[in-house]
Amino acid sequence: MDEKQIIAITNRKLSTRPFLEVMKDLAKRDLQTIVLREKDLTEEEYEKLARQCLEICRKYQAVLTLLNFVQAARNLGVSRIHLPYSVFLKEAGNLSDFEFVSTSIHKPEEARKAKELGADFVFAGHIYRTDCKKGLEPRGLEFLKDVLEVSDLPVYGIGGIHENNYREVLDAGASGVCMMSEFML
Repeated sequence: MDEKQIIAITNRKLSTRPFLEVMKDLAKRDLQTIVLREKDLTEEEYEKLARQCLEICRKYQAVLTLLNFVQAARNLGVSRIHLPYSVFLKEAGNLSDFEFVSTSIHKPEEARKAKELGADFVFAGHIYRTDCKKGLEPRGLEFLKDVLEVSDLPVYGIGGIHENNYREVLDAGASGVCMMSEFML
């Protein structure tokens, strides 16, 4: 698989090794980007961790995307931001200083709206069963195909994707995949 089709999503709680060591390993790969997820942190804690991750990414010329905390991204000069859809809707008119803006969508019509509001690409999911969405039925490949029918934005499949099923997501037409668990080991 071409690693440029992979977006790594972090979750330090899944990491079996020191998290910054995992970040260093990810930064050495030729990934599309690394999204610093870490949803449990306050904005201050997140910015502190993001600063450390940004240093690592710059050293290895890797691309870092920050999640949710727009001001932290601005403070650190990070040019890529990924926002939950509800946050994206609120912030959409105020993101022109970012090079790339992405959002997570859960309905095909959200992909169309995301494009109208200036998103550069979307994460569509969750495609397969995943512990991150315990108890929620996956939306599946048909959902992904429905998203691709209504939007010409690049779409990255997310949720339960790993080396044994990523090809199905790409064959369905996705621009790439987002993977978390495998990278945190």
